[in-house]
Amino acid sequence: MGVVVADGKGPGVQAPDGGWGWAVLVGCFVITGFSYAFPKAVSVYFKELIKEFHIGYSDTAWISSIVLAMLYGTGPISSVLVNRFGCRPVMMVGGFFASAGMILGSMCTSIIQIYLTVGVMTGLGLALNFQPSLIMINRYFDKRRPLANGLTAAGSPVFLCTLSPLGQILIKTYGWRGGFLIFGGLLLNCCACAALMRPLLPSGKEKAKLKEEKVTPVQKPKMQLLDCSVFKDRGFLIYTIAATVMVFGLFVPPVFVVNYAKDLGIPDTDAAFLLSILGFVDIFARPLCGILAGTKFMRPRCAYFFAFAMLFNGITDLGGSFAHDYAGLTVFCIFFGMSYGMVGALQFEVLMAIVGTQQFPSAIGLVLLMEAMAVLVGPPGAGKLLDYTKVYRYVFYLAGSEVVLSALIMTLGNYFCIRGKAKPPETEPKEDVQEVRPGELDQEQGTVESVEVEQFLKSDTEENGEIVPTPETSV
Repeated sequence: MGVVVADGKGPGVQAPDGGWGWAVLVGCFVITGFSYAFPKAVSVYFKELIKEFHIGYSDTAWISSIVLAMLYGTGPISSVLVNRFGCRPVMMVGGFFASAGMILGSMCTSIIQIYLTVGVMTGLGLALNFQPSLIMINRYFDKRRPLANGLTAAGSPVFLCTLSPLGQILIKTYGWRGGFLIFGGLLLNCCACAALMRPLLPSGKEKAKLKEEKVTPVQKPKMQLLDCSVFKDRGFLIYTIAATVMVFGLFVPPVFVVNYAKDLGIPDTDAAFLLSILGFVDIFARPLCGILAGTKFMRPRCAYFFAFAMLFNGITDLGGSFAHDYAGLTVFCIFFGMSYGMVGALQFEVLMAIVGTQQFPSAIGLVLLMEAMAVLVGPPGAGKLLDYTKVYRYVFYLAGSEVVLSALIMTLGNYFCIRGKAKPPETEPKEDVQEVRPGELDQEQGTVESVEVEQFLKSDTEENGEIVPTPETSV
């Protein structure tokens, strides 16, 4: 277990809130961008894959779904590996897997092989990078953690603005196989970012202080990685149902909007640029929504604000079905980027308000596992509908209806089950922080237990009144 202690935020080690932490932030920015932009950007290759393998839209949509399902569903696996080997080695291996998946995908001769390489292998590699990057941000930043998380989260829309047009250019220049190969080379940058994740070690003063204040460790029971008792909370059940239904339709428009534009006769480069417009708006929507949700007026009504964001997104999807030219699709992407960013900024803040700080780490893991199932079914189901109808309008009807339904579930559930729990989380964490903090647990135990897994998912409890738009909310 010596490796774990060296890699973690060891006894007496304080977050530097700067210094090398800014280099860590740059690495996490890149990793977040690849993790969340890649499943959307790869959709520009779908039309070429359909021609190459003589398959339908639903078959190609499985690629994005598998990548997202691996990103969501393998979180616990990544956490266990980090506890055992540390962040840097896990991220190095993840970067290699992500790159190897795309390189092997360029040599595939069937869609099943692409599922296994681009979907499973690259998706697993991105997951092994994304989860540890959250841990490192939380280890290196304390007082400036909201700022660090906000800057890291911006990687998703920034990379979406660049990877989609780049993919279209690569298709024209080198074909889809050459594009996959070059994307594989780009993903090797994840290994370079992993090298920046330098373990935190105590300074000379901290070591001296530890020797003076050394206390015999008190044996404490290990904390559970996933506390399933959270399902006893009716508010959590309502939230989980609403979030799962939302995910069925949330990722459908970004996957199909490019091909929808091509089907309308819009040039390929202009069609791919639609995702860049969406991502550009998303860059500003996330932090602005977080600032608004952190105001005194909106904070107690955050659950209703989240329901409004879902309703806004669903209505935008329904309105997108009436777009019949490039101008209409541009307007759709602008409003979708706004609503998508709002949902991403609010999703897990509302979850914390419902379950409280103590149960949040377990709750977020369980919610992500549930959403992984929806991610795996949503886009392929919409693709199957498109194969049968050959009309994109019905795909947007389906996605919009699912997201609107989730907004109704969240609103009614909040009114009857959650509204009385909006304020307690603001005062409860302050008491908990004074009694037991993640760093103090390490000082008492001397070893890194499962609390390390929970630490990277926690919001800054001392700044609980603020909204922290994290990379997790980009899904």
